[in-house]
Amino acid sequence: MPRRRKRARFEQLTEFERGRIIGLREAGLSYRAVASRVQRNSSTVMRVWKQWTDECRTTRKSGSGPRNVTSARDDRHLVRMARTDRTASSRQLAALWSIATGVSLCASSIRRRLLQCGLRARTPLYRIPLTHDHRRLRLQWANQHRDWRADWQHVVFSDESRFNLWYHDGRIRVRRYAGERHLPECIIERHSGRTPGVMVWGAIAYHRRSQLLRIVGNLNSNRYIREVLQPEAVPFLQSLPGAVFQQDNARPHTARIVKSFFAAQQVQLLPWPACSPDMSPIEHVWDVIGRRLARDPRPVASADELWMFCPKALNGREGYLYGGPSKGNWLILTCYTWEKPLKRPCSQPVRRIRTSD
Repeated sequence: MPRRRKRARFEQLTEFERGRIIGLREAGLSYRAVASRVQRNSSTVMRVWKQWTDECRTTRKSGSGPRNVTSARDDRHLVRMARTDRTASSRQLAALWSIATGVSLCASSIRRRLLQCGLRARTPLYRIPLTHDHRRLRLQWANQHRDWRADWQHVVFSDESRFNLWYHDGRIRVRRYAGERHLPECIIERHSGRTPGVMVWGAIAYHRRSQLLRIVGNLNSNRYIREVLQPEAVPFLQSLPGAVFQQDNARPHTARIVKSFFAAQQVQLLPWPACSPDMSPIEHVWDVIGRRLARDPRPVASADELWMFCPKALNGREGYLYGGPSKGNWLILTCYTWEKPLKRPCSQPVRRIRTSD
């Protein structure tokens, strides 16, 4: 007995295509001419035209496939369950659904219903916990500086950042068939020990930026003065009349010896609320460096080689501050949450780790 030929699958006609078929037929074209215009079969054109002339409609009839197990009310109940526990997987929701209703529903059906209702599984945003005092101080700082205009041109924003080798952020995906999980091209290597990398310090001002400094080892207050402030930060501030220096509240920055050094050098500091790295525009500079390092096709094998590429990644306009960090009431809205930007997937992953604040 000969095998039955599989029926070719075609895309359904859109409303535009149906209207185009009707318009071409009303213009006097034959079925074959219309079919060649819309790249469809003549039988499809005849069926659309017959439906229009007999029933005066172009909408497609609902399919005769299996009906949904859940009703509209059940779908709303399922959405409430998913919104109650945002981290619940489709299997967990299926188990909860079976307990609540006594009806078995597979995980794939759960996913389809939630997709139809607009709920997609996405990677969450990460943030550090903010206490009531943190929020209050952030809002107070934002209200004090919301009307600044030309004053931002005198602020020098500074920060440290670390770039690591051989790291991926969990967002990289590989496309594979079943059974190809252990193929070399489908595996991302990860080292269990401490990942080598480089820590850098930098500062940006209005249309200017400092040199990137490499910090080897742990940074304490004495090294902060000896390796960062004296050779680079203070000369950079002295070259800008009326400069105001900004730094976060890390321990090496707020030590007594550092405060005494700033007083002796007559450096004006910008008060900064705790747990507020997202309010500093220099975060965009670190993001630019990380993305450009990730896009570099040349493999980086050591921390020294990675450091050679860091200054080159700043070639461009992204390393400058072109405006104040406050635009309208945006800064007021960011005072209640601290969102850690997610890293983008890349072929050669490089991760940036913030220092403690």
